[in-house]
Amino acid sequence: MISDEDKERVRKETDFVALVSETVPLKQRGGEFWGCCPFHHEKSPSFKINPSTGLWHCFGCGKGGDVFDYICERENLSFPDAIRYLADRSGIELTEEHGSTHHGPKRNRLIDCLTEAQAFYALLLLRGKGKDCAAGRSYLAGRGFGSSVCRRWGLGFAPGHAQLVSHLSQKGFSAAEMIAADLAVERNNHLQDRFYDRVMFPIRDEGGRVIAFGGRVLTDAKPKYLNTKETAVFHKSKHMFAFDRAKETITAQRTAIVSEGYTDVIAMHEAGFTNAVAALGTSFSLDHVRTLSRFAHTIICLFDGDAAGQRAAERAVRYVTQTDADLRCVVLPNNLDPAEFLDTYGPDALREELGKSRPLIDFVFEHRLAGYDLTVPGQRVKALHELASILAPLKNSVLLDGYATRLADALGTNVAETRRAIQQAKPAELETETTPRDQPVHAQQPSSEMRTFSLDERRQILVERELLASMAENLDAFRTYADRLGSFSWTDPVHETIAWAMLATPAGTTPREIITTVEAVVPKARQILAESQFPASSDDVEKRAAFLIDQVDLFSTKRRIRGIKARLQTSDQSQDAEKLFREATQLQRYVNELSERLSEGYE
Repeated sequence: MISDEDKERVRKETDFVALVSETVPLKQRGGEFWGCCPFHHEKSPSFKINPSTGLWHCFGCGKGGDVFDYICERENLSFPDAIRYLADRSGIELTEEHGSTHHGPKRNRLIDCLTEAQAFYALLLLRGKGKDCAAGRSYLAGRGFGSSVCRRWGLGFAPGHAQLVSHLSQKGFSAAEMIAADLAVERNNHLQDRFYDRVMFPIRDEGGRVIAFGGRVLTDAKPKYLNTKETAVFHKSKHMFAFDRAKETITAQRTAIVSEGYTDVIAMHEAGFTNAVAALGTSFSLDHVRTLSRFAHTIICLFDGDAAGQRAAERAVRYVTQTDADLRCVVLPNNLDPAEFLDTYGPDALREELGKSRPLIDFVFEHRLAGYDLTVPGQRVKALHELASILAPLKNSVLLDGYATRLADALGTNVAETRRAIQQAKPAELETETTPRDQPVHAQQPSSEMRTFSLDERRQILVERELLASMAENLDAFRTYADRLGSFSWTDPVHETIAWAMLATPAGTTPREIITTVEAVVPKARQILAESQFPASSDDVEKRAAFLIDQVDLFSTKRRIRGIKARLQTSDQSQDAEKLFREATQLQRYVNELSERLSEGYE
C-alpha cells in the first residue's frame, strides 16, 4: 500500500486549482474558486474549491472531497491509482509499502524503458540501414509522412532479432522491466523483442510520456496492427492516441474528433485538425467518452466508410445517455478513411463533412434501415429485432420512449410493441465494459436522514458544517471559543468530534495539517468539511468566527429549549417543573440576546 507520507507528499506537490482549471473555468470569490461542475450538466456554478484546505464540493450533485477524490471521479480511478496518477504528474516516485498489490518494476522505470525504446525505434527509422528500415520509411512516405512528420510524432521502426533487448540491456534495464513494459517476451528460454518488422507509433499519456506502442506490419501478416498489452502504465480502454496533443484544442473548441487509426489522426493533425484522437486497439469505450466529456461539449465519431465503421457507430450508441456531451457521427463517402479523404479532397472538404455531422442515433437508424425493404413484412420484423438489439443498452433510459416512437414510425409498427421488443432484446455484439472501481465515498448520494430532522435542525447542521469548514481554514481565530464549543448541543456528534480534534492541534497548525489530523479521527472528515455551502468570506476573520459561533449557539440553545419543553410535558412533580421552567426562561433570554446580536451585525 501507499504510505501516508507519500500520499501527503503528492497532495502537497499538486496545485489543485491549476489541476481543476485544465477542464473547468474557475472564478475566485474571496478565498475560494467557483465554476460549473465537471461531473454533471449545469448552467450556474455550484462547484467550489478551497485552496487552503484542499477540498472541493458541488452543491448540485453532492459530490466532494479532496484532490484524490477529484481525480477518482475525473479519471474513473481507484483511490490508490489516483495517488499514483498525481504522483506521475508531479514526477514523484512512490515507495509503496510491503503487502501492496501493486507488484513489479516501478512505474517510472517502465516509462523510462519505453522512452528509451521509442528513441531506439525512431533512430532506426530515420537512419537505419537495410531494406527493412527502408521499407518502413517507404510505407510512411506513401502515407504522406516525410522525415519532419516522423520526427514530430516520434515514429519508428522495430527490426526485431532481439536488437531492442540488446540495446535496453546496455542501457541498464532488466529483463523484468522489459517484459513488464511489454517490450520483450521470452521465447525458447531467450528474451526476444515483442515487436518486429513493424512501423512503430508511440502512444503517450496525458502528460506526453511514452506509455505504449502500436506497430503496423509491412507485409500481409496478421494482425495488421499489434498494440502493447495492458501494463501498469497503459490501459487500452482509457488512453487515446494523440490525446496529449489534442487536449488543448479540444478544450478551446469544445469539440473532439474520434477516428480509428494512427495514420488518420496524424494526417488530420498535420492538416490542421488538432482536436483528433484515436482509440487504441479496442472499440471506443465509456472511459474514452468520459475522458473527452471533461473537455468537449461535442464528440464527433469519424468512422471509416466501411462495414467496420458502421459497426463502430452502432457500438457507440450505448453511450448516448451516459455523457453530457453531444455524440455525433460522420462516415466518409466512398469507403475512404480520413487520411485517404484528406489526400484526395483536402482539408476544406473534410471540414465540410464534419460540419454535416449528425446525431449518432440518427446515423445508425438511417444506415441500418437502408439495408431492408420495409415494404416486406418479414424484413420489417427483422429490422425491428436488429435495431432493438442495438438500442437494448438504452432500455432504462428516459429517452427510450422517444427512440421507440421514432423506430415504430420508420417501420410502421406499433409503438408499444416496439418498446417491448427493445426491453426484451439482448445487446448486440457488445464488448464487456470494465466494472467501475470501488466508488469513493463522495460519489454516494446523500442519505435520506436529513428528511427526518426539523427545519431548525437542518439549518443547524448546515451552520455546523460552515463553522467546521471555517475552523479548518482559520483555527487560531476559534481557539478562544473552546468553552462555548463544549457547551453546544450539536445535531451531529461527528461534528463535535471533528471540532475537538481540531482544537487538540497546536497553535499555528496549517489547514492541510489540521485536516490530515482530523481525518485520522473521523475518516469522512474531508467530505464533511467540503460541504460548506457559502464562499469563504474576505471579511475580518475574528468577526466571522464570532458570527458563526453565535449562529451555532443560537440553534443549539433553541434545541435545548425544545428539549426542556418536552420534559415539562412529562414531568409530574411541580418542583421539577418549576426548575425546568426557570431554565427555559433563562435560555430564552439568551436566545433573544443572540438573535439581537446577529441582527445588528459585527461592526
